Amino acid sequence: MFENKKILILGLARSGYACCLKLVKLNCQIILNDVKKETELDKEQVAKLKELNIKCIYGSHPDDLLDSSFDYVIKNPGIRNDHKYVLKAKELNIPVINEVEFAYHMLPSDVKLIAITGTNGKTTTTTLIYKILAANYSNVHLAGNIGFPLCSILDDIKSGDILVMEISCQQLANLQHFNPDIAVLTNLSPAHIDFFGDYEIYKKVKTKLFKNQTDKQIAILNLENEDSINSTKNILSKKLYFSSKNKALAYYKDNNLYYNDEVIIKDFEMFIKGIHNIENALIAIIVSKLMNVPNEVIKKTLKEFKGVEHRLEFVDTVNNRKFYNDTEATNIKCTTIALSAFPNSNIILFLGGLERGQNFDELIPYMSKVRVIIGIGECRNRVKELGDKLGIETYIFEYLKDGFKKGIEVSHDNDIVLLSPASASWDQYKECEDRGKEFKKYVMEYKNGSN
Repeated sequence: MFENKKILILGLARSGYACCLKLVKLNCQIILNDVKKETELDKEQVAKLKELNIKCIYGSHPDDLLDSSFDYVIKNPGIRNDHKYVLKAKELNIPVINEVEFAYHMLPSDVKLIAITGTNGKTTTTTLIYKILAANYSNVHLAGNIGFPLCSILDDIKSGDILVMEISCQQLANLQHFNPDIAVLTNLSPAHIDFFGDYEIYKKVKTKLFKNQTDKQIAILNLENEDSINSTKNILSKKLYFSSKNKALAYYKDNNLYYNDEVIIKDFEMFIKGIHNIENALIAIIVSKLMNVPNEVIKKTLKEFKGVEHRLEFVDTVNNRKFYNDTEATNIKCTTIALSAFPNSNIILFLGGLERGQNFDELIPYMSKVRVIIGIGECRNRVKELGDKLGIETYIFEYLKDGFKKGIEVSHDNDIVLLSPASASWDQYKECEDRGKEFKKYVMEYKNGSN
């Protein structure tokens, strides 16, 4: 399908680089284009592409680059569909796909494919499913938006293997034939409106995960999420439901997690806390039972799983203060989830970052346990307005370093010190993970200084 083709790779990063390495083996004529200058890109990637004699155009998107001689455009998921090359490709009837769609066509036909998407919880759910299955089977692979391009592990995937993938909305936007055996939608709420322009479009993109499924394939859905239920009314898949409030195939009741009315585990036996993590665990239980994993394996993994880095990640306990890194909470919804996970605690909340016009008032119903707010980043003054409105002690700083010092100064025994910014990090950091790493560094410095 892709052998001996002329292909434009639009955007380097991890997915574009992985595509190049695979396409070279298919004897393709490859042109890679990235708007960043060569000096701004990964040096090792740039050097390897030179070694492979791949034509690379950096620093701009030349108007005359794309013409009818190309067979495909493989686009980085982060590039919008209104990019000039994407629009021109449509005019020229050139297919525009992404790394996931390309790699999907290279998979053995009998791979068991499990794909997870959703507004919140998809990374934790994907990781948890992978860990449970990997504890029971030796042929399980992890890929996708979780940080491992599918192209990069294609050579390791054999006939009959199990593949667990996190799929982002940006990846879904350019999928055409991708068809998982088990498709999971954790939940839906407004997000990425800046990318798609409209919540209705975002919902339609998310439900593309099910569009190629038949009634022989499985869709796992959140019974308590109205947008998920309404958006999937017309899919052909066999629908299985989980619920944190009502009876379903997998449900939560009286501190127990059930599957088909059988208790699998009690909530206090799990290390990860909060109703959102109970929902993540319920999804993992359904998938694991469908894959014939014994209860004892499921329970053992749920008891040992400590979460995903940067997502309500427990960092350490220092001087009777518990520190949590939730830097991936780049929107209001994620921060409400984090605050809901600590119903009986006093919280020192680090809030703020890139100014995107966030409506911090949406946090008000969840702020009753917040004792002190530390506002940081570009939007710190609006964070101060929120604190003043609520009568919560609030301090603002441009940088996390200064805010952390103040947070320690005003903290008490048994406080939760929580970085959950409800804001992107691009005002100061290349990635939000860098913000989380900095927070954890300060926790370790505080710990070492207290010894």
